[in-house]
Amino acid sequence: MDELTQAVLAREEVARYLSEGTPLEQDEARVRVLEFIEELRTTQRSEWYRTIEATLYPILRKVQRIGEHAERAVRAADAGRVIWVSNHRSHVDYLVEPLVMIDAGIPPPLMAAGINLFGGPLGLLHRHVTGAIPIRRNTKDPAYLMTLKAYVAEVLQRHDIFFYPEGGRSYSGELKPPKTGLYSACLSARIPGATIVPMAVSYDLVLEDHVLAKQKVKRSQRAFSSELREMVRYAVGYQSRAFVHFGEPVPVAGVNPDHKKSIIELAEHVQQQIGRLYHVLPTTLLSAAMTPSVPVAELRDAIARLLDRLRGAGAYVTVTDADQVLAEATELLEARGVIAVDEGRYRVRARNVLRYYARGIEHLLPETPATR
Repeated sequence: MDELTQAVLAREEVARYLSEGTPLEQDEARVRVLEFIEELRTTQRSEWYRTIEATLYPILRKVQRIGEHAERAVRAADAGRVIWVSNHRSHVDYLVEPLVMIDAGIPPPLMAAGINLFGGPLGLLHRHVTGAIPIRRNTKDPAYLMTLKAYVAEVLQRHDIFFYPEGGRSYSGELKPPKTGLYSACLSARIPGATIVPMAVSYDLVLEDHVLAKQKVKRSQRAFSSELREMVRYAVGYQSRAFVHFGEPVPVAGVNPDHKKSIIELAEHVQQQIGRLYHVLPTTLLSAAMTPSVPVAELRDAIARLLDRLRGAGAYVTVTDADQVLAEATELLEARGVIAVDEGRYRVRARNVLRYYARGIEHLLPETPATR
């Protein structure tokens, strides 16, 4: 057995589990744990990341990636072990965010990803190049959850880790509440000086916007090959900027990994930081201000009021006024088939997609309902 496997088996909770029951039951338990470890095993070849960029150029050339406050991330990476956490908008996140980190000179971390992404060529890429750890989401198997926690804790002793606390992409567009399983696993590593760096990714247009908005709620895990075919369909004519905004590191010292309430409070605090880092873009602003049919003058006024409220709430907004929002967002949303502009009046064409983008700022203005 390799060193990592031995370390996982030696962790207190795993060793106790393997020592319970009859010898036959112990053997069966050991086989299960070893199978889980093998499933979780991953290899990162960070020197191949630029090869990935060239290989996936047909997709990545459509996305201009922009890192914001990357100096915070560099300082954190230089200071010690880092747990990177981000909101989750698109499958493109898995490509864009590590590349933004590499652009800043930060070694890419290992990433936790849904096990549905590990089929076919992309699965080989994740398992043998990016170092992604396949995660079975929503499982209740105590043996698996125990092994996963032990595995992540031991991996964190050797590598930085990146995960999405929402557990998966937001199908309705809003920032979802955090799950605490991977937080608990990372904290159980008890690494002195470790920090959490919150990140937020935002796009002018999300590649899967029509696909996600149609479902709104994730009802079942679909094969990635099926999702990929839909993404290719909506990639025709697609162009977007991707902003990756890094926050100040959050120390984990003093958080008790054995105290559930402490973990929940930490997760909620980090999620609030992620929400404030979210770059509010013109497409989101226009979507949130829209009504089914509105004259351009009324829409301009609605956007101006929305900008004032967002700035008052401390949101991260870089556009200066409503005219800039209209100038930058109209063409994008019209080409995407979300709105139509006719004789000075804006009309909704894809209501679900418009609401998907509008919900992206609900966490900043919780008292405001989504666009009608």
